[in-house]
Amino acid sequence: MTHIVRFADDSGTVRTGVADGTGAVRPFEGAPRMADLLRLSARELRALTERTLDGPAVFAEGGIVTLPPLDGLMELWAAGVTYERSREARVAESTERSVYERVYDAERPELFFKAQPWRVVTDGEPIAVRDDSELNVPEPELGLVLNSRGETVGYVVTDDVSSRSIEGENPLYLPQAKIYGGSAAVSSGVAPAWEVADVGALRIALAVTRGGAVAYEGETSTSAFHRDPLALAGHLWHAQPFPDGAVLATGTGIVPGMDFTLRDGDTVRIEIEGVGVLSNPVVGDQARLDWLTEAVEQPLIRRERRAQT
Repeated sequence: MTHIVRFADDSGTVRTGVADGTGAVRPFEGAPRMADLLRLSARELRALTERTLDGPAVFAEGGIVTLPPLDGLMELWAAGVTYERSREARVAESTERSVYERVYDAERPELFFKAQPWRVVTDGEPIAVRDDSELNVPEPELGLVLNSRGETVGYVVTDDVSSRSIEGENPLYLPQAKIYGGSAAVSSGVAPAWEVADVGALRIALAVTRGGAVAYEGETSTSAFHRDPLALAGHLWHAQPFPDGAVLATGTGIVPGMDFTLRDGDTVRIEIEGVGVLSNPVVGDQARLDWLTEAVEQPLIRRERRAQT
């Protein structure tokens, strides 16, 4: 499986390149940022990727530090209530049920800002739960990687970690329930859109392990989408520019019952067929993610932090 990746070499230099699925990584010439790649058209990015795959394998995956595939002026956004299961869960948890029932069938989708690039964690790095929320859940979602034109050029695995009890108390608390330290995880590898045959029929699986045993597991498919996920970009791009592109999480179809909540020490593993895997340990203290600010200038810190979790 080919993936476009953002990574740091042993000197701490941040690069982007192509992982070819055999353990080899070929860097793009000139070390462009993800933001630079997303200023290209879909056709130009595909040509660059295929040309790079024909070049020498400069790095091995085991010798680099993979980074979240967001930088520059990119933003992470998310959509809500795009599956029937999501509507059912939001209605069940909320004191204002009708708002979710109405948005489910409305022409305009629910879209909300999730994170700036520096706040996003990736594979092996911790996600967090709020200590002022009784119910906290992972939300496994297919993420669209969108270039500056709003074209879908790739796909990632995303986890829109959410505080159900906070949003359920009042929908106006959505930003607090969705946007906090450790609430946004994105897989490091971007699956090129031209290599994903049918985005409308991808299996999505979630497993939460606790103390060596499975505490929760669920499965769905993108075939259960109530909306066309690719059409969401048009709503996001309307009336605002994204000069460096964006990642848009498309909503979840796997929501645990009201008797389940994430706990410190859990591990969340999400797999999307044809796209990739995202695995993150869970912590209950946002202070354990303070190193993200240092990692902006010192990306090799991520290697140390992953070894400690």
